[in-house]
Amino acid sequence: MLRRIRITRRPAALAASLAAVLATAVVPAAADGSREVALRLGAPGTFRMYNADEGAGAANSDFVVPVAVERSDGDAARNVKVVVDTSGLAGVARAAKGGYGNCTGGGPVFTCEYGDVQNGDGEANAPFTLHGVDGVEPGDSGTVTYTATADNAAPVAGTTRMTVGGPTLHTPKAEKAVKGVRPGKSVSLTPRFANHSRFTTKRGVALRISAQGGLRLTSRPGNCSFNTTYTSAWCTFAAKAAPGRAYRTSSPVSYTAGGAGELTGTVTYSWSSDTGTPDTGKPDTGKPDGLTVRGKGAPLTLTRTADRGLTSDGSSSVRVETTVQADYEPVTATVRGRVGDTVKVRLGLRDLGPGRLSDAEALGRFEVVPPEGTTVTSIPFTFEDSGGSWACKRPEKPGGAVVCDIGYDDFSEVRHEGGTTAIDFHIRIDRQVPGARGTIRTYNPYDRTPGNDTASIPLDASPAPPYRPYRDPLARAAVAGMVVVVVVLVARYRRRRGRPHSRS
Repeated sequence: MLRRIRITRRPAALAASLAAVLATAVVPAAADGSREVALRLGAPGTFRMYNADEGAGAANSDFVVPVAVERSDGDAARNVKVVVDTSGLAGVARAAKGGYGNCTGGGPVFTCEYGDVQNGDGEANAPFTLHGVDGVEPGDSGTVTYTATADNAAPVAGTTRMTVGGPTLHTPKAEKAVKGVRPGKSVSLTPRFANHSRFTTKRGVALRISAQGGLRLTSRPGNCSFNTTYTSAWCTFAAKAAPGRAYRTSSPVSYTAGGAGELTGTVTYSWSSDTGTPDTGKPDTGKPDGLTVRGKGAPLTLTRTADRGLTSDGSSSVRVETTVQADYEPVTATVRGRVGDTVKVRLGLRDLGPGRLSDAEALGRFEVVPPEGTTVTSIPFTFEDSGGSWACKRPEKPGGAVVCDIGYDDFSEVRHEGGTTAIDFHIRIDRQVPGARGTIRTYNPYDRTPGNDTASIPLDASPAPPYRPYRDPLARAAVAGMVVVVVVLVARYRRRRGRPHSRS
């Protein structure tokens, strides 16, 4: 299995690298018993470096060179190194030092140390950071070559054709949120973009749409490919986008909300220009894997539109809020005991659904105002084998509410999504107050049934027993001392009574 160090990819670079054919060179293991192993390179055959309009301001460190060892009877590949030559990028990009701390060289040649790579396993390194240059055109390209060696393996070599992408296509900075969507109801979205560069998208454009949170794409245009769940689509347009103009799809893209448990969802879309693969002339659309279902409806086309708010160079998202609710009700109890007692009272909330909250910030809270004549002394909690005395925020002023945000880590041990979340309040009964009642109130942003959000916390206080004042440690010590004195005096009296009286 190939181990790759985590990196962050730009959308265009990620799509291109996933779609590219891996450049692979394999040398069979030696048959002379020398325990020689075979290396395999996994760098992409083509790679889109940056968009032409970015020029010298572009930077990309996403290119990696994976090296794997073919599974065999041999040992680990020892002392694996990769030498990368970027001299073929002259005029289209500048390579500067990159890597994860184990690549050396300032360009155009870089050497990366991979160490020992286990049989059947792999490692990856980013040998350099690519920087753009001014004056390039979409489709300009160069070639990077690399060779992997090991002490007990024959060298393997590979090449990657690196291209300059077409112009950046800008999407809306913000899309208006959609609220009140009933499950199953169809909602429309019209994707838009603008070409603010000086370049024409000579090979057309591509649209990527993704739906999350139970949303499902229902449009089926013939120039779009979908995954089997219809939550992702890739649509291609042969029309060229002219410089300084804005466009939208000829008809909206529709989607529907999910089932009864989905509270929110998101539809995200982005546009990219397709420059093609320079050495073959074939389209290099960057189409993601897994989109195997072809639409059968009328194809989408592009039409001119006003260039308003189209300033984002990434993607645009539409937040969708459904009519599904997550109904909370309080979990309450009576504060029962004698004056002076500190008692445990379990308070919290019960999640009645049917929607399920997943975002910690949206899990909501409950607020507690203890009954008159009582004081909350602590709310102990446990978190990762430790804990504290206060799981909730104490009021700033006397008589205020104790606020318990159940999304906090302090509630992780007692939180039950879709069930009951409650915790023990330690409450001291200070005095009897006939009819005293505290309150507990629940809240979350998707609770649309306010009638059951509040409940009372009754106080049932009994008088303190006569000895109750002596529960104070100092008082108990004084009483104990008095008892000792009394016992000594009684003992002396009895001894005196037991002695024979002398005669006068």
